[in-house]
Amino acid sequence: MRKHSPDNERIKRKYFIFLKEAKRQNEASIDAVASALSRFEEYMKWRDFKTFHFEQAVAFKKHLAGQKNQKTGKPLSKATLYSTLRHLKGFFQWLAMQPNYKSRINYTDAEYFNLSEKDARVATARREKPVPTIEQIKHVIDLMPSGTAIKKRNRAIVAFTLLTGARDNAIVSIKLKHVDLMADSIFQDAREVKTKYSKTFTSYFFPVGDDIRGIVYEWVAYLRDELLWGNDDPLFPKTSVVVNDNRVFEASGLMKEHWASAAPIRKIFREAFEAADLPYFNPHSFRSTLVMLGENLCRSPEEFKAWSQNLGHEGVLTTFYSYGEVQGSRQGEIFKELKTPREPVGQNVGEIAKAVVREMRNQNT
Repeated sequence: MRKHSPDNERIKRKYFIFLKEAKRQNEASIDAVASALSRFEEYMKWRDFKTFHFEQAVAFKKHLAGQKNQKTGKPLSKATLYSTLRHLKGFFQWLAMQPNYKSRINYTDAEYFNLSEKDARVATARREKPVPTIEQIKHVIDLMPSGTAIKKRNRAIVAFTLLTGARDNAIVSIKLKHVDLMADSIFQDAREVKTKYSKTFTSYFFPVGDDIRGIVYEWVAYLRDELLWGNDDPLFPKTSVVVNDNRVFEASGLMKEHWASAAPIRKIFREAFEAADLPYFNPHSFRSTLVMLGENLCRSPEEFKAWSQNLGHEGVLTTFYSYGEVQGSRQGEIFKELKTPREPVGQNVGEIAKAVVREMRNQNT
């Protein structure tokens, strides 16, 4: 049985180039689109895209709703349905404008990939995500051993993530030269550091305590003074693996190489939280922790803008929308506090509100 269509492969390749070069999407986003198209092609038995019409979209939508997650055995989530169908809709809308296709495909037929309004609301609803507290993170770090080079590195990674709020992909690619201990900062140079959207910016150490900063200082000193590593060496090097006398692979020190991905960092986090008998929090969740800290510490629009920029956000609304959600427990505390008499709202709060309004206007212009 045929399991691909040459014409489909050619036009898909053209679309992926369009997404990368014109829409500036990253590899992960393009892979998600490719996966959605593969699902659809398999269902349609690799029929040529030129034969597409709305009935195929309707039938596939019903088919997809009946599929189950291979790992859990449960029906696919509404979020998975939504993202898969959204990718297909975008592709066929683009396809309807291409030579040799626009005379065969109606642009509006792609609209039949839409979920119902109810299902779309369920799929896109914001849900509260668990966020670790500063105290929990410090407890985890305190319990992490530091007797070997590998253990020192692992503890420093968790401390560095809290100190800087850097994303895990950036952390695996940062070099020693990007850390400025005199200025308490790191320079996330997109030419060498894997930053989101390839943005270049300087992050200053967040005020999370001298103990956390001290761990990072000690690690940098260990690399420079004891191991005699240079500026172009990785801040967090990969583990050296050797074959021991029993012909078994085992960890043996550090290599002067970056990890290929952030997966080892997430493994370090998982093991550290499990050792502390706490639920696993991934590296990215620390950014939400820092946003919550900033909401408590910042006293002016300028301060919160600086805090937002330190996380790599161009606009303060990104911080509010993506990370600034009030946790349910804190929401309850706030409403209890509102029941008691209080002083009039301070000027700084009013200034922050005005700054948010200005930011919204600027983004709409």
